[in-house]
Amino acid sequence: MTWTLPEPMLAALAPDSALAPGWAAEMKWDGWRALLSLDAGHLVLRSRRGTNLLPSFPEVGSGAAQLPDATSLDGELVVWEGGRLAFERLQGRLQRRGAGAVRLAAEWPVHFVAFDVLRLAGTDTTGWPYRRRRAALEHLFVERRLTAPWALCPSTTDPATVREWLTSWTAVGFEGVVFKRLEGGYEPSVRGWRKLQGARHRGRRGRRVHGPAGRSPHAAAGPVRHRRATAVRRAAARPFRRPRAGRSPDSSPRPEMTTPGRAGRSVRVGARARACASPS
Repeated sequence: MTWTLPEPMLAALAPDSALAPGWAAEMKWDGWRALLSLDAGHLVLRSRRGTNLLPSFPEVGSGAAQLPDATSLDGELVVWEGGRLAFERLQGRLQRRGAGAVRLAAEWPVHFVAFDVLRLAGTDTTGWPYRRRRAALEHLFVERRLTAPWALCPSTTDPATVREWLTSWTAVGFEGVVFKRLEGGYEPSVRGWRKLQGARHRGRRGRRVHGPAGRSPHAAAGPVRHRRATAVRRAAARPFRRPRAGRSPDSSPRPEMTTPGRAGRSVRVGARARACASPS
């Protein structure tokens, strides 16, 4: 039986920033939602609305060799520039094909930030609860030792970490957070998740279609003067590090991952964030 890549699960607006019991929070990225499916060496990479994205991002196709066959992921395509997310660079790449796309892949490479696994080595995981899907996604990164263009989206059940994401981390272009029920399945086209934008991004819906090409999407906000926000921005210059094996309270294998927030903070599902080595 042929497996079909499902429609993406969606998010409704969250009433407030509280992380309720039984829920996890993930970072909300300033990028391009994308779903991918790998079957017998053939990769499908499509946008939320079904646009074929692979011709614009050939480095994702090259990176597919790192994944197990019959695997599908949900995530976000992002581009980094000067230690912050640069949506205009990403948007400019969408218009290129062929040799132009290959040239920009070297100049402004994308990361596929994975936040969900829909199928793993031939097993449909959409019916699994988020807690189990997240553990499987983390194990995939550890077992396959995934490197660029693959990156693992941070996830936490710690309310203090969520508050930090909504304040300091938006300085480098993160939009906010997405809340997901730990026991919730992946429901295509259903707004079963909740999303909340950070203060720097509220009321700025039209910004993605305006502004000169190549300019940082948040340049109009002016320089960041807060010392902590500046440190966050610098730490984000190399945000993605391979997870290291760890353990969660439910004893399932969980990797740790240093993320571009306060230097030395690690985030994982099912546990409070705890210190680890700062990014080098």
